[in-house]
Amino acid sequence: MRTILEIIGTAVVVGLAGGAVGYLVRKNVAEGKIATAEEQAIRIVQDAEQTGEAKRKEIMMEAKEEIHRLRSDMERENKDRRNDLQRQERRLLQKEENLDRKIESFERKEEKLASKEQRLNAAQEKADAMLEKRQVELERISGLTSDEAKQELLQSLEEEVKHESAMMVKDLEQQAKDEADRKAREIISLAIQRCAADHVAETTVSVVGLPNDEMKGRIIGREGRNIRTLETLTGIDLIIDDTPEAVIISGFDPVRREVARIALEKLINDGRIHPSRIEEMVEKAQKEVEQKIKEAGEQATFAVGVHGLHPELIKLLGRLKYRTSYGQNVLNHSVEVANLAGV
Repeated sequence: MRTILEIIGTAVVVGLAGGAVGYLVRKNVAEGKIATAEEQAIRIVQDAEQTGEAKRKEIMMEAKEEIHRLRSDMERENKDRRNDLQRQERRLLQKEENLDRKIESFERKEEKLASKEQRLNAAQEKADAMLEKRQVELERISGLTSDEAKQELLQSLEEEVKHESAMMVKDLEQQAKDEADRKAREIISLAIQRCAADHVAETTVSVVGLPNDEMKGRIIGREGRNIRTLETLTGIDLIIDDTPEAVIISGFDPVRREVARIALEKLINDGRIHPSRIEEMVEKAQKEVEQKIKEAGEQATFAVGVHGLHPELIKLLGRLKYRTSYGQNVLNHSVEVANLAGV
């Protein structure tokens, strides 16, 4: 029994001792962990304090920089505004000076105008008085009132206008009559020249003989170029029909018809018929006809004993050689009339 109690006591003592030892070991371990945790907490707190201080300094620096930038922007903006205000103020001052000068100029002009107006009014009053005085004097001298003088003046003007109008109408009528007579003579002479049935063929056509019928083809030319060239240069018509060995030259202008006749005869005699040769022969024929016209005019003036005429008048007289009236040569008829007039 005692042994069992001792064993139990021993076991209890051993258990208590082990519990105490375990408690002490756990206590030491816990204290070590607590110390470690405290150290870590202290380090974390220190690190947090250092990081917060750096962040605070960085934020402070950024805030200072932003404040400096805003202050610089505000100062620059204020400076620009002051410059704008100064420029506007200078412009306003300049405009104000210009307005003052213009106002002064207007005032001076207004004073001058007022002075001129006064002088004009005085002159107008003086002129009115003089006019009234002169009118009274004229009425006294003429024995007529102003209304009677106006009536008499209007009546004289009316008579003068009527006279001038009548003269103008008479001049216009005479001019119209002269123009009508000239036109009528021109129309009648042209109609007689073109439509006199008895001798129209004799005065509007000329006949040129050909050595043979083969010459007709040479005059016509390839595709009609020769005959077209001759008609264009002379202004007449060439009629090549079935009439043997003959070409008819037709045209109302006798001078052109004579030029065409001479040119065609020269071409037939020469035998070389082509456009350039035709142009050359037509030019020669024109010179020859002009020389004949000049000689005919000179001969006519010599025949009637008239000298010293202008060369153009002599040419006009010579052209009458190729004109006819009722079958009679106009130049010969003019010479006969001049001789009768001289008698």
